[in-house]
Amino acid sequence: MILVARSSSLHGQEGKEADEALWVARAQDGDVDAFELIYRSYVGQIHALTRRMLVSRQDAEDVTQQVFVRAWQRLGSFRGEGPLGGWLRRIAFNLVADRHRIRQRAGGRTEGEGLDGIHQATAAASRVSDVAVDLERAVGRLPDGARQVLVLHDVEGLSHREIAELLGVSVGTSKTQLFRARRALKELLS
Repeated sequence: MILVARSSSLHGQEGKEADEALWVARAQDGDVDAFELIYRSYVGQIHALTRRMLVSRQDAEDVTQQVFVRAWQRLGSFRGEGPLGGWLRRIAFNLVADRHRIRQRAGGRTEGEGLDGIHQATAAASRVSDVAVDLERAVGRLPDGARQVLVLHDVEGLSHREIAELLGVSVGTSKTQLFRARRALKELLS
C-alpha cells in the first residue's frame, strides 16, 4: 500500500482516482482491506454531510454507519461512471431522506432529540463559539427541504442542477428552497 499512497501524492487527483478504482475493484472481489481504505477515505466527509442534514448526532452516526454497510452490500453495482464520493453521498442522502420520512410518519421527533439533544448542544457550546452554535441550531430548525438544499448547495458545493437531480425536484424549486432557507436563517439569527 505504500506505493499506492506515493502514487497519489505524485499524481494528485489522477492518482487518487486510480487508487480508488483499484480499491473498488479489489473490494468488489471481496477484499475487506480494500473496502477499509474506501471507508477511511470517505467516513469523515459522509459523517459531516449526515451531521448537517440530521438534527440528532446519534441519527447522523447511525446513518453514516448504514451508508458504508449499504455501500459494501451494493459495491458490485458501482460501475465507476461517476466519482466514488458522489455515489456514497447519494447513498447517504437517500438514507437521510428515509429518516425524514420515518420521522414525519412518527409525528415529529426521533430518538436523540429532546433532553439528550439538549445535553449534546450544551456540550457543543462549551467547545465552539456561540456564533457557530447559533448557526447550527438555526440550520437545525429549518424545514427538511430547505435544510437539505442549503447544506447541499452552500456546504457541499452542489449546483442547483445536481441538487434537483438528487432530490427529484426542478431547478427552480432548488433555487426557491435555497432562497427561503437563507431568508429563514437571517431571521433566526437576527
